[in-house]
Amino acid sequence: MISALIINLDRSKERLAFQCQQLAALGVNMQRLPAVNADDLSVHDYEALANGWERKMRPAEVACFLSHQAAWQKVADDGHPYLILEDDALLSRQLPQLLQALSENIWQADYVTLEARNRKKLLGKQSFDLIDGNRLYRLYQDRSGAAAYVLYPQGARKLLIKTAQEEAALADAFLCRAYELNAYQIYPAAAIQLDQCMAYGLRQTNFFASTITPANHTKLNAPNVRSHLCFKYRRIAAQCRMGWRQLTVLGRAHRVWVPVHVGDFAHTVDQAD
Repeated sequence: MISALIINLDRSKERLAFQCQQLAALGVNMQRLPAVNADDLSVHDYEALANGWERKMRPAEVACFLSHQAAWQKVADDGHPYLILEDDALLSRQLPQLLQALSENIWQADYVTLEARNRKKLLGKQSFDLIDGNRLYRLYQDRSGAAAYVLYPQGARKLLIKTAQEEAALADAFLCRAYELNAYQIYPAAAIQLDQCMAYGLRQTNFFASTITPANHTKLNAPNVRSHLCFKYRRIAAQCRMGWRQLTVLGRAHRVWVPVHVGDFAHTVDQAD
């Protein structure tokens, strides 16, 4: 079976304990991957990576990207797939059977996301049986989410090439714009982040403050006018790329909500009233 690789900061011991307990109950082997700590980034390294996306990234966002990049490197180095998890991912009881089915990879997938985040995704109209009650759809465009995904070695190599050619971005944004990946979506979703529990009718019994987004959601200002214009240009360019992507798959894909089967998560959290 595919093992889990948990991205976890040294200080986030409660999050690690939550994942250890959850994965042990599911019978899924795991390894911890120490996350990059934003406090350990030099000013030079931070500034070199923070200004190449659609806005200036926070130090924690840069560190998160570097943590996922380290996970991609491990997949490529080890030569076999991993389930890459952020440490606040809530997992379906169907996970062991799904990982067993995905280990065969008859679809030649590079990347399979298990996650839904209450946003529509552009999925192929055809699907494949995975296990009873769960199907696999070609994923042509996602909008967010990097908390739970299976990455295969060939996909990891594609992402590492992309990191050498393009600027850093939010980890989920970087994955979503990696159209070179042969990407798939599990349907219904087999993972959500804990901050999405209420949106899907689950009572959140474990609450962890975000280690990436500040409580007030403040954004950093562009350091100068030139940077502001560059950020704006990149946002427009990203929208154009998404629009072109939709045109290229017109007729064989449609935008849909990926549901969550609440009963598959009831072993971990309660159903909300």
